[in-house]
Order: sequence, then C-alpha cells, then structure tokens
Amino acid sequence: LTNKYKNRKIWKLPNPNLIYSFMPGTVVDVFVKPGQKVKQGEILMTLEAMKMHNKVLMPFDGEIFKIFIEPKDKVARHQAMLEVRPK
Repeated sequence: LTNKYKNRKIWKLPNPNLIYSFMPGTVVDVFVKPGQKVKQGEILMTLEAMKMHNKVLMPFDGEIFKIFIEPKDKVARHQAMLEVRPK
C-alpha cells in the first residue's frame, strides 16, 4: 500500500442530528433558539458568502437542541452549527 493511501483521512458517517455549514462564510442572523420546535423548510439562519446571503433551511421536523454559532461568527465548510432532535 502507498503512503498516500495509508495516511488518508478515513470517511465516517456524518451525524444526522447536526446541521453543518455547506460553505465557508459569515453568520448574518440566527432565527431560532434552543428548545424551539421547527418544521421542515423553515429558515434557521442566514449565511453570507461572497456578498450573497444564503438561507439555511430545516431538513426535517424537529426541535433545536443546541446552537454552536452566533451572528458575525466565521464558519468553515462542514462545521457544525446547530444540533437538532427529530420529532
């Protein structure tokens, strides 16, 4: 086996209860609070990247458990921003 193969980053299944950032950017606004019940398609927050505002939507019905970010925070790609609990 090659060294590149031996030193590769091992893939692991992402946690379905975490909302990850899909691009690097800056958090503009967070519209939810811990304990709030949200439905699929509701806007959770706005993320700014390259002067464009992108909406982060709730992928399923559930409840916000924990928020890891605040407005004006810089986020990297695939960084956990929210933890949700399914309904």
